[in-house]
Amino acid sequence: MRALVALALWAGLAATTVAGAPACREDRVALRGDWGRAFFTVEVAETPQARSRGLMHRETMPRGSGMLFVYDRPQRVAFWMKNTLIPLDMIFADATGTVRRVHHMARPHDETPIPGQGPVKLVLEINGGLARALGIAPGAQLRHPAIDQDRAAWPC
Repeated sequence: MRALVALALWAGLAATTVAGAPACREDRVALRGDWGRAFFTVEVAETPQARSRGLMHRETMPRGSGMLFVYDRPQRVAFWMKNTLIPLDMIFADATGTVRRVHHMARPHDETPIPGQGPVKLVLEINGGLARALGIAPGAQLRHPAIDQDRAAWPC
């Protein structure tokens, strides 16, 4: 199942480098771990207003898509699902892009805070159930140009 999901997400990726790895672009996130690799087309939420709005009021999201929340500096964060209509997985990463926590299947409309459990620089929200299906877990590495490339666990 993981291989099929990863293959489907890989097939949806249009831009690649010569070596076949994903091109590092603002609208793309790549993840890798001992489970394999996954790629998502993302909207980037960099401003306080965009982060506050997030994925609220959306009825659907394509399977290979997500939203990447980018903070100016690593900090403690907590998310909630107020006005969010679809279940989400939340992938919390530090300043190197290393995944520190995965919260599976956040419930629509739930206002219970979901903390990142440590200093967080990035949060990737994807459709609920995908992180588990792919095997995304703490220790995985996230690749995106918003990560300081001199510190990145998986540089562009």
